[in-house]
Amino acid sequence: MIAVMNEHFEVVATCGSARAGILRTAHGVVETPIFMPVGTQATVKSLSSGDLEALGAPIILGNTYHLAMRPGHELIGRMGGLHKFMAWPRAILTDSGGFQVFSQSGRRTIDEDGVTFQSHVDGSAQRLTPESAMAIQAALGSDVAMAFDECPPSDADSAVVRKAMERTTRWARRCLAAEPLPGQLRFGIVQGGTDVDLRLGHLSEIAGLAFDGVALGGLSVGEPPEVMHAVVGQVAPKMPADRPRYLMGVGRPQDLLAGIAAGIDMFDCVMPTRNARNGHLFVPAGHLNIANTGYRDDLRPIDESCLCEACRRYSLGYISHLFRAKEILYYRLATLHNLQYYLNLIRGARQAILDGRLAAFAAERLAGIKL
Repeated sequence: MIAVMNEHFEVVATCGSARAGILRTAHGVVETPIFMPVGTQATVKSLSSGDLEALGAPIILGNTYHLAMRPGHELIGRMGGLHKFMAWPRAILTDSGGFQVFSQSGRRTIDEDGVTFQSHVDGSAQRLTPESAMAIQAALGSDVAMAFDECPPSDADSAVVRKAMERTTRWARRCLAAEPLPGQLRFGIVQGGTDVDLRLGHLSEIAGLAFDGVALGGLSVGEPPEVMHAVVGQVAPKMPADRPRYLMGVGRPQDLLAGIAAGIDMFDCVMPTRNARNGHLFVPAGHLNIANTGYRDDLRPIDESCLCEACRRYSLGYISHLFRAKEILYYRLATLHNLQYYLNLIRGARQAILDGRLAAFAAERLAGIKL
């Protein structure tokens, strides 16, 4: 029998290590596993909040770094918070900005207190600390705020990874000590590169803190997919069972299915939206490249089994024309389709967990996929 885990998160079914759960937030219930569309700058590129509601997305992701740089978290706070600012009534998770800051190699300086870096908008000197990252997320009013962590490079040696882990733990404690926004959940982040022993050691530290959820960061940043799957497969089942488990920035369909099988509950990635803009549309057999000339006079929809607006109303030939002409409508239709694919994949996986047939579902979906 599956028991209620805590006031915010409940596991309602399992299938092997996979879990179907319910995450309760200040802006609604999120059924897990879930894929969160990425709305970095208070928008999922090319889509309105109404489009996302129509897709049935219960939660999206925003980014502390980008929103602090432009238009500024103070402005968003004055306008009633991120939900009102972007007219989005459902849940929002905000990344702390750590990954964006630490990816600016050569343009940032790390010390024990925080990070000094250059704004990508105007080059001005900026500063993020664990306290300011949490304060920014409080001003944004997100439902889930991520702790500020140090994300080491994918090719860093073990000494650098250990140092980043130790600092991340110290910063995690400071994040939790910061003044909380009532109703805002806080998730800690586990680092450790691709070393399973380091990951498990850091997991024990972060899981021992009073976070509402635990995330795996610093994966899918250059390591081979099979290595990432192996790490997740060994670490995810040992993450706290009573809290949601989040795999950050990982998003090929194969990766989602592998993560779900290992016990991950939450995912985000720019892949479906970025690929859409670049002409790659997800279909049951993998993806198609709309730039191929063979689609110019194709009367079929992108995917006959898909119920998104692009597939219900338009032909591949028309969408091919929009792409070649660089019409704005292309970006909206392609993004709608790819996100519908991802949300359908996740919903199917959740139902398969409830039905006790996740392995069969994953095998069916993976058959023939070549990405």
